[in-house]
Order: sequence, then structure tokens, then C-alpha cells
Amino acid sequence: MRIAVIGTGYVGLVTGTCFSEVGHEVTCVDIDAAKIEALRFGRIPIYEPGLDEMVAMNVEQGRLTFTTDIKSAVERALFVFIAVGTPPLEDGTADLKYVLSAAKSIGEHLNGYKIIVNKSTVPVGTAGKVFNTVQAALNERKVQFDFDVVSNPEFLREGCAIDDFMHPDRIVIGSDDCRTDVLMKELYATFVRDGRPVLSMDTTSAEMTKYAANAMLAMKISFINEIAAICERVGADVENVRNGIGADSRIGYQFIFPGIGYGGSCFPKDVQALVSTARSAGHEPKILNAVEAVNQEQKGSLVRKIQEYYGGDLTGLQFAVWGLSFKPETDDVREAPALLILDALIAAGATVLAYDPKAMRETQRYLGTREGLTYVDDSYAALEESDALILVTEWSYFKNPDFDRMKSLLNAPVIFDGRNIFSPDLMRMLGFDYYSVGRDPVLANSQGRTQRLKAAAV
Repeated sequence: MRIAVIGTGYVGLVTGTCFSEVGHEVTCVDIDAAKIEALRFGRIPIYEPGLDEMVAMNVEQGRLTFTTDIKSAVERALFVFIAVGTPPLEDGTADLKYVLSAAKSIGEHLNGYKIIVNKSTVPVGTAGKVFNTVQAALNERKVQFDFDVVSNPEFLREGCAIDDFMHPDRIVIGSDDCRTDVLMKELYATFVRDGRPVLSMDTTSAEMTKYAANAMLAMKISFINEIAAICERVGADVENVRNGIGADSRIGYQFIFPGIGYGGSCFPKDVQALVSTARSAGHEPKILNAVEAVNQEQKGSLVRKIQEYYGGDLTGLQFAVWGLSFKPETDDVREAPALLILDALIAAGATVLAYDPKAMRETQRYLGTREGLTYVDDSYAALEESDALILVTEWSYFKNPDFDRMKSLLNAPVIFDGRNIFSPDLMRMLGFDYYSVGRDPVLANSQGRTQRLKAAAV
């Protein structure tokens, strides 16, 4: 089948590439000529494991092409996917200007029956707005062609998006037309041959499904972080609690890892958008409000522990920060806890040596040049003459470091772990002062803290 994908961001590029991988002819369209030129030469604008190789192979074999010519892409395709950004407005509402602009362009170039597929994460009712926008463009041209609009939300996790697309938990198809539903099922047939469910529903329910799924996952993260905060106050170990509740098949272990809050391009934006949708419908979403409030509170929890450890004064201290992306296996720093932590440390008078295996360029793009912030090319280089290590993202590289080397490089053996990747017992045995999430701190050395408090007293 011939497919056009409008938008070559994260969702659009993964979607187009994976469809081409199973034999469909795919044209990816973007208005950014520089990005299209880079993609033609195999330069991928995002980091996603395995994506660059898959793009290169399908480009070479002629199944995947990139263009700025939306007219030719729409005219050749049966399926036209809209996969553009829906950034939040100030009130949390999703901004649909890019979606509706794409819909208008489709209407301007429609030349026969098309299935227009909303792949972007959009509020309830967007399918109707897309339909009306396309129809208005046809009316302006004084022509009439049949078309249908489908809501087909994506459920891709950054870092394993290719596997998620090729082996989905489910496919959700929101359509009000039986013919369209059959064609959409045929399009996805290769991906569900092992019996994975294809769920057909109306467009409104499909749009709601996407927001509900992300809100539920965000809620699980905020819930375990709330439990972690309680554990710290009553002396319980949140890791034991997590194992105790995760063993219940009704709960499971996924998304109940305590940490310093969720980030990225989906959960923060989608929770806020669902809150906005609820309020517009006359309902105050108390649970969703709490999910967002807990997450914002949790993002600052590690900085509060650092300030408490050093007696409230971070002036002149140097910190090593390991990890900048909002999660491992991506370079995405949108809404990442690291951004808040870096800002807070620098504002408090500290300096930072930061390292991330993939996300330093993106962090520099978001934060620009900051006095007191230096990016280093090696995780151990960040430790040199630093007063403590702050572990922000749980990249696999960080899970089994050379602790003796770490102690030799740090001014004092102090670790603030925002992802609970180290064992408190091991930290105690190795002589580190160690703060994590939802567990009692380990004060095995206190050298750095003692020196700091003495200096403050003088």
C-alpha cells in the first residue's frame, strides 16, 4: 500500500520507517527542507536505537522516501498519516494548529478517495475538526472527493519504539466507516499475525484511549513516588514495598519504580491536556490534578536532600551530574527532571559538570550557555574535584561503575541517587554517604557534610 506521513518528528519517522520495513511504499513529508535533506543522506534528527539502520536500509531499497512536496505525496497515497506536534498552550490545552494546517494541505491536494489517519496525540473531538478542515479546503476548490478520518493513536515508548511498533500490545482504530475499518486492519495485518488485538471503536473513544493510557501510567509513577515520600518519613524501604505490591497480579511491576518524576514529550503534556478536556466538559479531575502536583513536587525532591545535607548552603560546591535525558535510551530532555536540577544547583551558587551519553547536545539546545555549567565527554571526568555525584538518569552505563575510581576522583564519597540504582548496603560497605528515594540515607562517611557544616559554623 502507498502511505504518506506528514511530519518527520519522533512519531512520524518511526511510523513511516516501520511501515516501509514490512513492504509498504512510504513517503515522509516535512516543511523543514534541511531536515528532509539530512534524512535523505541518512542523518537522523533523533536518537532511537536501531532507527538509523532501518531508515538507511529502506531508503536504499526504495520503499522509504523523504520530500517537502506534500502535493505529490498526498496524490500518490491511499493512507495519509498526520504525525505532527501538538505542543501545550499556556492553559495545558493541546495546540492543534499543526494538525489542522496538515489537514488543510491534504484538502488542497486531495485527488481521490483517501484515508486520513490522525497519529498525533490529539484531544477528544479532533477527528471532527480534521474532517471539517479537509472538507472546507475541498469546498474552496469546488471539488468533491470521498475521504474518511481515522483516529489511530500511537503507543510508542522512547528507547524501544521500533519494537513497540513492530510488536504492538494492541492496535486501536477509531473509525465511523466499516470500509475504512477493514482497510486499516489490512494495513496493520503484518503486525498482529501473532494474535495481538485490533480494537475497533468510534473516533472519540480512540482519542480518549490515548490520553487515558498515558494518564494511567503517569498516575502509577506519581503513586509510587507518593509512597516513597511516606516511606522516608516512617522508616520503610520503598523497594521492599514496591516488590510487595508488584507481586500482586492486579498491580504488576511496570511503572512503579520510584524516582524523581516523569518527563518527556508525552506524560506531562497529555495529563495537562486531559485535565483541560475534563474542565471544558464541566468536570474537575481531582486524581489527574494530584498526579501532576505530585510529579512537580518530586522533581525537586533530590535538590532538597542535597541542600539539607550541606546545611542549606551550596555556594562554591561542585557537583557531577550523570544523566540528562528524561529516561535512558533517548536524547529527549523535554520536561526532564535534570533541567530543573541543573537550574536549581546553579541558582544556589554551585557549579555542575554534566555528562550524558546521548542528550548533551539537546540539553545545550534547551538551556543554552549557562555560567557554572560544563558538559564533559566522560562520566568519570565529571567526578574530578566534585563534592558529590548526582545520578539523574538510569543509563545502563551507570549501574556498575568502578567505585574505587569514583572515590579517588570525588572530593568526598557522596552520592545522591534519583533512580535507586545502587544498593544502600553496598554503599555502606564501600564507605559512601548515599541518599536515594524512599529509603533511609546511608551516612557511612559524612566527610563532605562534616566539612561543609564546620565551614558554615565558622
